[in-house]
Amino acid sequence: MHNVVVCTLCSCYPFSILGMSPGWYKSAEYRARVVREPRAVLAEFGVELPENVAVRVWDSTAELRYLVVPERPPGTEGWSLEALTALVTRNSMIGTERDLLPYVKGEAR
Repeated sequence: MHNVVVCTLCSCYPFSILGMSPGWYKSAEYRARVVREPRAVLAEFGVELPENVAVRVWDSTAELRYLVVPERPPGTEGWSLEALTALVTRNSMIGTERDLLPYVKGEAR
């Protein structure tokens, strides 16, 4: 299962947790397309999902907002909470990023 978040009506976004929302999240195109064709939208973000992975789109509202809890990356067993937290990105909590990769400080992810 892969989860992705959208707000089809008003671009609700948990900015107190994630910071300012990206422009694409508020765009009418993202809000409409991610519901109709989530795999195509995710592919544009570089998320290629095998056919056996279902996609669930969660529609946030002003009263109820969703966040994706990313999967723990392989090879991170025994890592501290702080080290794991450093891997999590805004896009991974929206669902437009799937693979959390360890990186070296100063290098692009």
